[in-house]
Amino acid sequence: MTGCGTLHILVGHVASGKSTLARRLAEPPATVVIAEDDWLSTLYGPEMQTLNDYVTYSARLRERMTVHVVDLLRAGLSVVLDFGANTLESRAWLHDVLKDSGCDHVLHYLDVPTETCRARLHRRNAEGRHPFKVSDAQFDRITAHFVPPKAEEGFNITVYHSD
Repeated sequence: MTGCGTLHILVGHVASGKSTLARRLAEPPATVVIAEDDWLSTLYGPEMQTLNDYVTYSARLRERMTVHVVDLLRAGLSVVLDFGANTLESRAWLHDVLKDSGCDHVLHYLDVPTETCRARLHRRNAEGRHPFKVSDAQFDRITAHFVPPKAEEGFNITVYHSD
């Protein structure tokens, strides 16, 4: 489709570097970042106390973001969706966005070892600049649901390995 932007999808554990990569991907003109953590912390911050709260509010946000992202892509803007697409269910949602928009995409998979991410998380929590602090227990619960992307899912995958 002419005039279509590109949807950039991010996959990686908590503290794998998704938001850092999102900022880099958004450097070209006509590219915007939509960061789930920023939206959730602004809209629902005090109400988000548990992982179940996150699941509830994230689903609500995704429902509204579908139309917004499709509209941006069809308007010719590229969108870096800084939402963790870490499960088959979350990636199914993105297939719907792509189908509705008719635009191209790249799925950026940050293949970073779990323990590297945990160490980064501890530093991030200590710095206090991220809108959410994630405990080790929460990290473990979130990581348990992580499913690496596979070619069979139909995405254009670019893999980033950490040192």
